[in-house]
Amino acid sequence: AAGVCGVGELMARPSKLTPAQWSEVERRLLAGESARALGREFDVSEAAIRKRFGAHQSLSAQSAQVRTVAEKLAEANTALAALPVAQRGVAVDLSEKLRNVSSSLASAAELGAKTAHRLAALANSEVQKIDDAKVLQPESLDAMRGVSALTKLSNEAAATGLNLLAANKKRGDESGDDTAPASVAPVINMTISAE
Repeated sequence: AAGVCGVGELMARPSKLTPAQWSEVERRLLAGESARALGREFDVSEAAIRKRFGAHQSLSAQSAQVRTVAEKLAEANTALAALPVAQRGVAVDLSEKLRNVSSSLASAAELGAKTAHRLAALANSEVQKIDDAKVLQPESLDAMRGVSALTKLSNEAAATGLNLLAANKKRGDESGDDTAPASVAPVINMTISAE
């Protein structure tokens, strides 16, 4: 019947490229090749490449970041090769330990952030129990002490992550690295003294 679409007409057209080819396009974009040149080579439109991998500015930023990391790796490999053979193994082992420490700290920061979020939610729940008309009553004072304790614990749980962000920002500022976070949110100490 006229006006009725078949199942094939409702589905999107299959891609001209295989997943492996798209991976190759992405790898080469990140290495700095242009979407236009890759589009000609792989017989797809530049727009299709940009749609799949992001806008020009995003691709340029990602490519610049990859290039910066590649340059740092090249410098590290040159420095490693300059060490006496006996010291190279020690340097590689120390590098692995530092990477493990960094990964562990990042995991601790993530868990701390989740804990801080949960404790802040509990503090907010306790605040709702305080009767503004009876703020100086013993029940309200006890609730405020609870809010204060939960908020303090929340701030302490968030401290590891915030300290890591601050250290990363400081390192980025010192090295001129613009990939570091632009700002670090301060820990807000919302302690309520009800004594």
